Order: sequence, then C-alpha cells, then structure tokens
Amino acid sequence: QAQLVESGGGLVLPGGSLRLSCAASSHTFKSYVMGWFRQAPGKVREFVAAMQWTTGSTYYTDSVKGRFTISIDNAKNTVYLQMNSLKPEDTAIYYCGAVYRRSSIFKSDEYDYWGQGTQVTVSS
Repeated sequence: QAQLVESGGGLVLPGGSLRLSCAASSHTFKSYVMGWFRQAPGKVREFVAAMQWTTGSTYYTDSVKGRFTISIDNAKNTVYLQMNSLKPEDTAIYYCGAVYRRSSIFKSDEYDYWGQGTQVTVSS
C-alpha cells in the first residue's frame, strides 16, 4: 500500500531552520507531483511548495520563495522541505501529498495521497 510518512517538525526560534522529510513507501509516486501544504489553527490548508518527480520542476507560494527549498532524493524515495529564516507565521501542521494531475498541483482537495502531518512551531 502506497504511503507517505512525514518527519522533522519541531519547535524552532524565529530565524531558525528545519528540514522536513516525506518518505514515500512505493515507486508509484515517481509518476506523481509531490507537494507540501500547511494548515494553521482555524485556517484552510494552503499550498507551500511542489516538485515534479520526473522533470524536477518546482513551484512555491510567494511567502516562502527564497526561504524554503523542496528537493527529492530518488535513491531514498524521499521528498524534503528545507525551511530557513523561519517566521512565527510559518507555524502550522505541514503535510506532504502526492497528486497525479499536473493541473491540480495547487489544489489540496485534488491530491491523491497524504501523509499524517508534522507540527512546526516557530516561537521565541
């Protein structure tokens, strides 16, 4: 059964860094686009970043450009989200997802698979 498992969340000071990992259990995901979304309390799940496994194309929401980097390690079947210069407004549960349709990259309700989420808290 195809699964996504996130790890790497935690508590960090403003200006700090974290790296989130999303381990994919199956090679099935290599034909998908891998995305990171986040959801803060009382807010909808929002797009953060995505990467096409086959082409390496990347996509970012404006608020994280220049601070976050999405990458894929093919050998480990793992997607990473490197987060630098973290701000309190980055606090949320971060979810890794996979979507087959390229046109749905930014739409959380059209993703085919989700991980369980990992909490990121940025606070002094």
